[in-house]
Amino acid sequence: MNDEFDVIESQSKFDIKSFLFKALNYWKLFLICLIIGLIIVYQQNIRKQQSYRLSTQISIEDDKNPLFTSNTNLVFNWGGVSNKVQTMITSLKSRSNHEKVVDNLNFYISYLKQSRFRKDDVYKEAPFKIESIPNKYQLLNIPIKVIFIDDKNFEIEYAFDSEAVRAQNFSDKSKVDIDVVVGQFKKQFAFGEPVVLPFLNCIINIADDKKWNKEEEYFFQFNDFNNVVANYKNKFNISHAKNSSIINLSITDFNKGKIVDYLNETVRVLSEDQLNRKNQFVTNTINFIDDQLDRVKQNLSTNADSLNDYRQKNKIFNLDEESVSINSKLTTLEFEKDGVNRKLAYYASLKTYLETSNKFTEVPAPSIAGIDDGNILANIGKINSLSVEKSKLEYSVRSEATIFDDLNREIEGLKTVLIENISSATAGLRRELQSINSKIAIADSKIRKLPIDQQRLITIQRQYSLSEQTYNVFLAKRSEAEIIKSASVSDILVIDPAKDTGAKPIDLNLNSRYIFALFGGLFPPLLLAFLMVLFDTKLHSPESMQTISNIPLLGVVGKNNTDNNLAVYTKPKSAVAESFRAIRSSLQYIYKKHDINGSKTVLVTSSVSGEGKTFCSINIATVFALSGKKTILVGLDLRKPKIFGDFDIKNDIGAVNYLIGQKTLSEVTQATKIDNLSVITSGPIPPNPSELLISETMNDFIAKLKKTYDYIVLDSPPIGLVADALELLEYADASLYVVRQDYTKKPMLSLINDKYKKGEVKNISFLYNYYNLKNKYGYGYGYGYGYGDYGNGYHENENIKPSLLSRIKSFFKVI
Repeated sequence: MNDEFDVIESQSKFDIKSFLFKALNYWKLFLICLIIGLIIVYQQNIRKQQSYRLSTQISIEDDKNPLFTSNTNLVFNWGGVSNKVQTMITSLKSRSNHEKVVDNLNFYISYLKQSRFRKDDVYKEAPFKIESIPNKYQLLNIPIKVIFIDDKNFEIEYAFDSEAVRAQNFSDKSKVDIDVVVGQFKKQFAFGEPVVLPFLNCIINIADDKKWNKEEEYFFQFNDFNNVVANYKNKFNISHAKNSSIINLSITDFNKGKIVDYLNETVRVLSEDQLNRKNQFVTNTINFIDDQLDRVKQNLSTNADSLNDYRQKNKIFNLDEESVSINSKLTTLEFEKDGVNRKLAYYASLKTYLETSNKFTEVPAPSIAGIDDGNILANIGKINSLSVEKSKLEYSVRSEATIFDDLNREIEGLKTVLIENISSATAGLRRELQSINSKIAIADSKIRKLPIDQQRLITIQRQYSLSEQTYNVFLAKRSEAEIIKSASVSDILVIDPAKDTGAKPIDLNLNSRYIFALFGGLFPPLLLAFLMVLFDTKLHSPESMQTISNIPLLGVVGKNNTDNNLAVYTKPKSAVAESFRAIRSSLQYIYKKHDINGSKTVLVTSSVSGEGKTFCSINIATVFALSGKKTILVGLDLRKPKIFGDFDIKNDIGAVNYLIGQKTLSEVTQATKIDNLSVITSGPIPPNPSELLISETMNDFIAKLKKTYDYIVLDSPPIGLVADALELLEYADASLYVVRQDYTKKPMLSLINDKYKKGEVKNISFLYNYYNLKNKYGYGYGYGYGYGDYGNGYHENENIKPSLLSRIKSFFKVI
């Protein structure tokens, strides 16, 4: 038996079946939560602004300019397609790139239209356009209402709620606080004319392809530039497969038109920046040539003026044949000398640049100085390529990375070699210059033999011719560089430009939200039912008794619907009366099993007050009396007497008076209106009830009762509160322990379980009271234990309408 108790006490406290039926009992709460959930979802749906995601796809190519040659190109290589892709991704993520895009598109200006629940961004759908006046401050982050008066005039309106507002100059991005007058601001303007206010400076033009409606409310708003850039930078998404030259760009936003324009403008800005960077060498060369052309042009103009003045003054317009020959030869030598000097100057400048600079991407093309040394051209190309790669890595790699040390070592090595090449080439040019100077000296000696006026004319004309030839050379070089620059193409190929082709919202399908509302409506009642079952320690069904005790269940008594405790007497054909008759039969079986003859006693007790102990005592005594047996009901709950009220008798005298020797047995015994049933009330509340119940007089009291009555029903105190009932168990041939549905707590039974486990109490059984059909969880019990619903035809109709749970239970019984 000990093993059985151990098993019972170790069983899980959580009752799955109770949980399910408890949850079903909250069907009204389910319905309320479901309705609330559906209303919430509906309100959210009608207020939800849908988001869209559009994308564009680009490819990074390695397109080289077909017009670049070894003389015009510094081998401008970015390290291959793979490195280019990483460079492009880094550029796309940069804040500077997004600043250019936002600035170009004027996305810091929002066009809004009032809808039912919010102001929607209508972008290109607005019937007007805002043109910000440069270097002026604009009101920030506050929607300004535009009211159309007619096709030529409009009105702006806003209510200021503070004395200062924030404004920004979108030319230099500076911000200031501007004082305003608190209250409603309203002023009329004409379309196309400047709106000049302390907090607003712009021109509002009506859109030609849009129609306006006076009933619709439109607004525009200037937003903080930095916040707009940060917002788009955060929404901008880049995806790129490893070892692939394809880059996918996408943005999620509420307005599809804005997404399309932003993506396409991003690609355009990136392509433009990349092409400018790719043409950096050519651009530097053109700038250098332009400087040289300005200088040579001034010399050419000066020499031309000098030549004309001398001819006019000396009336010498032509040279003789010998002078022309000498002048032509000398001019050629001077031009060769000038070319050598240009090379020497280029080498000197290049050497200084190499020794003083850390970047080598701004070196003009060697071809402009006529440099054709293969070693120098190759080394310039290599050092330029390494410098570009280093500059590119600075965008994405930390400066302390070892790769920079490797690049610096390579660059330093090339610098050393290149400086040695320059020294060697310079020495050769100086020897060539000496030779040219010797030839010029010979030609000068011949000129000195000519007349003085001829010598002067030859000198002036030679200087003019030299400037003219130099100018023509630089002009030709510039044209060549311009052709090369115009032939350059971007390495960015747009595969699939951004376009709205009927994009669908990416947000969760609004209708599917109702599924979540359904689950949301189910969850609170389920959670409530779970918590109530988890923390509920009360008894809710006769079957649950089997899980907490091995004490047998003698019977189940239904809910008493009468006005007093005389349920058997007032409604003898009721289900409650029938249940007490079943209890009477079970008690007879117990008495017979234990060979108890003659007068028989039954003690009725419980855990605490309020479980129906007195109700059960009265009706058990009644069923015995109605069977023709002489029965007495004894009230031994000396602390809280109750049984007298239902019989319309007084409690002036009773068992207490007999136990203290004041009255005889006949004096404390009172007859009732029920045949064969007498009652002994408890009488006045004594100061020492426990001592009276364990006294020798108590033994004499029970002995005398047995001589007179067939059945003695003892209504004892609650065993869970006082020890009196334990003392009375020795007088009982059978004991009934009353538990009440939805009232008795399971831990209350631990005391009687322990006594039963130790064998200290015998012939004890549970009596399950107040079995409520509306609250039962479907365990197969009717008002008469063991009869179930099949006994309904034998009992009085108590007009109890079956509950929803009862009908569900009946349905499961059928299936």
